Amino acid sequence: MILRSLATMLALAAPALASAATGHPCAAQWHASWASSQKEPDQADTGIAAKLRDATLRQTVRLSGGGARLRVHLSNLVGTAPLTIDSVHLGLAEASGSARVRAGSDHTLSFGGRAQVTIPAGAEYVSDPIAFPVPDRATLSISLHLPQAPSGVTGHPGSRTSSYIAAGNHAADATLTGERVEHWYLVSGVDVAGCGGTIVALGDSITDGHGATTDGDDRWTDVLAARLPAGAGLSIVNQGIGGNRVLRDGLGPNALARLDRDVLAQPGVRYLIVLEGVNDLGVLTRDHPVPEAEHAALVADLEQGYRQIVARAHDRGIKVIGATILPFGGSAYYHPGAPGEADRVAINRWIRSAGVFDAVVDFDAVMRDPSRPERLAPAFDSGDGLHPSPAGYARMGQAVPIALFR
Repeated sequence: MILRSLATMLALAAPALASAATGHPCAAQWHASWASSQKEPDQADTGIAAKLRDATLRQTVRLSGGGARLRVHLSNLVGTAPLTIDSVHLGLAEASGSARVRAGSDHTLSFGGRAQVTIPAGAEYVSDPIAFPVPDRATLSISLHLPQAPSGVTGHPGSRTSSYIAAGNHAADATLTGERVEHWYLVSGVDVAGCGGTIVALGDSITDGHGATTDGDDRWTDVLAARLPAGAGLSIVNQGIGGNRVLRDGLGPNALARLDRDVLAQPGVRYLIVLEGVNDLGVLTRDHPVPEAEHAALVADLEQGYRQIVARAHDRGIKVIGATILPFGGSAYYHPGAPGEADRVAINRWIRSAGVFDAVVDFDAVMRDPSRPERLAPAFDSGDGLHPSPAGYARMGQAVPIALFR
């Protein structure tokens, strides 16, 4: 029994030993190359748990930085009971949102040397490392088979990427034929090994990509990822949630509540871009006007919230970049008036000049209409006055100086 245990320990340690044998000082270091913020299902997900009973879920994710080895994070964050997944396959997708895996690229993932994994309620597990060299911006296909319906379906509704659900175990199939859904489920991150570091974009639906092209990978973070120096080891992960606020819960937990999980716990994080606040401002007067004192209090509370994010990130040695809030004067949902616009102007002035952030990206300056600065420029507006179009996201991604990450 002792010899068998020793053999098992050596087998599990083999990937780390192999990395150490390369002699490279950071060969065994991990950094996040893709991630998504996990939350409870939204209203459109009614009945999704039943669909996942004895079913295969195939999803594609686009890495930002490549590497020689990979590992995958699976999440049971909102589950109320252990979640069993008995088959996990990883390959190269034919394209974003494709149900087809490229020939010869299929790999089986394991957890502690076993194909089946049972994740406790509320927990996240990471797979064993796998030798799978991929270039920057590779698109992965991740297939999971669930023998039983989950007690709660952890996921990310704003994927802007097609996923597929098929009855039975088809995780190893080259092509999956099933129901198309525009969500990510249970997969929360992909890490790559090697020298480098990660940029985390913390934000709301504008970071999440509302208004971007489904399966088009044209969020502002995707545009920025394509501009990062090839082979430099830099990655960016998108931790946007639609409706997110700094100070209050919305369609997901507030930014301060999810800071530990979505930012500080990300492997290899070195930089943080914070684009939050438009929903705090908009909700204040969405239903009715409020007294001037409430406007002043919100501005002060937002400034305090930003300070808290920066202080906690600095404790981890993370450089924090503040992004100014985009104009939303044309939004029929928030219908802001002069007091709300004054709040936005005050917050942006503070972001630019208070010296709390290590650097600033002025999205407001590059996205506003010069003749009506309270509104998005028409060329960058998706049509709702609040979210950028693909052209707007391209403008945002181009506006971030690469020098901030050197």
